[in-house]
Amino acid sequence: MERNELYPVFLKLQNLNVLIVGGGNVGLEKLSFMLKSSPNANVEVVAPRFLPELEELVERHPSVKLTKAKFKKKMLKKRHMVIACTDDLKVNKRVFDLSRKRYLICNIADTPDLCDYYLGGIVTKGNVKIAISTNGKSPTTAKRLREFFEEIIPDDINKMVENLNEYRKTLKGNFEEKVQKMNEITEALKNKE
Repeated sequence: MERNELYPVFLKLQNLNVLIVGGGNVGLEKLSFMLKSSPNANVEVVAPRFLPELEELVERHPSVKLTKAKFKKKMLKKRHMVIACTDDLKVNKRVFDLSRKRYLICNIADTPDLCDYYLGGIVTKGNVKIAISTNGKSPTTAKRLREFFEEIIPDDINKMVENLNEYRKTLKGNFEEKVQKMNEITEALKNKE
């Protein structure tokens, strides 16, 4: 049986420099998805032209910059992460190859073989965030799972997380003792009754 070997990670995109190459529908989708989860993401979008909806989205997010130009190699300087989503496979492949040479993680939209990471489904309820991956096989399944989790996770989960955080600060003892106490308190979360 095939296994998903992706390693999930939550990035502080306000501390990283992200480049999106492409200003069309897919560029809009990628940027919208990113800003929904990380509204202060530090992003530059590069394209010869932009959809009006993408320009409107950027107006509401001062941490995002639009650059009206064709992609050039020098645009990869001082980046951490790259997404290419143009309608030109040659440009996308060039972005991927140049990113690889610079050790940048890169995602080429709808081309799993040219992706170091995928943008999965995300459920957010306050401080609780769940990322869903189908290993790039079925974005529709990830979307349905996201909808399912959004429905079943209670809206007041954030209050519980905040209360547990405050309680955790009051605990005495070494790290192992604190972990054991927190495990005892949260045991009820895994009960299926």
